[in-house]
Amino acid sequence: MGSEWITTTIGEFCPLSYGKALPERARNSAGRVPVYGSNGIVGYHDKALTDGPTIIIGRKGTVGAVHFSPKPCWPIDTTFFVTSKDTQKLRFKYYLLKSLGLDRMNADSAVPGLNRDAAHACKVRVPPFPEQRAIAHILGTLDDKIELNRRMNETLEAMARALFKSWFVDFDPVIDNALAAGNPIPEALAEKAKRRLALGDKRKPLPEHIRCLFPDRFVDSELGPIPEGWRVGTLGDVAEHVRRGIQPNEILPGTPYIALEHMPKRCIALSEWEVADGVESNKFEFKRGEILFGKLRPYFHKVGVAPVDGVCSTDIIVAKPRYENWFGFVLGHVSSVEFVEYTTMVSTGTKMPRTSWRDMARYEVPLPPDHVAAAFTRLIRPGINRIIKGIHESRALAALRDALLPKLISGEIRVRDAEKFVKEAI
Repeated sequence: MGSEWITTTIGEFCPLSYGKALPERARNSAGRVPVYGSNGIVGYHDKALTDGPTIIIGRKGTVGAVHFSPKPCWPIDTTFFVTSKDTQKLRFKYYLLKSLGLDRMNADSAVPGLNRDAAHACKVRVPPFPEQRAIAHILGTLDDKIELNRRMNETLEAMARALFKSWFVDFDPVIDNALAAGNPIPEALAEKAKRRLALGDKRKPLPEHIRCLFPDRFVDSELGPIPEGWRVGTLGDVAEHVRRGIQPNEILPGTPYIALEHMPKRCIALSEWEVADGVESNKFEFKRGEILFGKLRPYFHKVGVAPVDGVCSTDIIVAKPRYENWFGFVLGHVSSVEFVEYTTMVSTGTKMPRTSWRDMARYEVPLPPDHVAAAFTRLIRPGINRIIKGIHESRALAALRDALLPKLISGEIRVRDAEKFVKEAI
């Protein structure tokens, strides 16, 4: 390590400030300012506590977890924070704090907590600013690519969800065909038809080979008006519960393991998993591309597409379409707000409600002809595949970042050597 590095303390180099309480009832959830708890973003508000990019450190709860907000935010009272308008300097401090293992500095075994005085007393070695900037740039480049992948996955999911709603919930293509043919619009769909007409030139017609898949009139059903040629059925008609039970001693070393805590809310991209080594109870096997649905407290809306082969908690239902053509249709329904609300309503148990595949399979839906379901799957499948690819790219980049972080922060490797690894990975 070069002689130009200096020894200092956290208290001198980046003193920690206390976050401020902001109860959920006092927040304006329509705001765009992120509210941070010790485990990350916990909500939104219309005012910020900080005035620039901010480092957030878990003080209570998820002790020592370190998060970075690129914009002003509100760290609540379970956190410490560090802020600065100089993003480059702040980002180096972020990586420095992440390298210290603050999660191990638990000052209270009964109520986990990070003591500020103890954290401030930690000695650190700090390079001159030009090298701080270079280190932050290298590690930041990896984090920026990970964030880009996350946003891309978010966009791809939103596009698939919007197309599903248009075809199978709002019946937009059928409404358009009915309007063009001069056929009557059912009263229940009249408002939707008015909104379609109001779009004018913005209502872009579907390509002819897609438009002709849909009829130009509706028929009555027990679910209300549905497209002519469609029928009322259930989710179980087109999807099945895959039950591949496996004993702990049958699980191969290194097998990916997904539990409910690894599944994000309202997001089909499952980017987190552990290794199943050491699990002690029975699990379910799943295959890449199958659908995982959290059946315990289903209102948490934990539904995703498996990005790997692996095993999961028995509180997760593994499902798949009976035929590949129906993949998009099944995924669209089981990940929808309406379906999650249905499973919540039919759950059993008071403190820990659970849904079941039996009830899930009974969910009534308008079933399109096979060729419509197949066309939808063909349209969204490339996006789903890109989401899975992005997950694996981001995990590889995160592994490289985590390997480089302690070595760069300690001076074990120099910037020019680390740059070679990053160029190969990006």
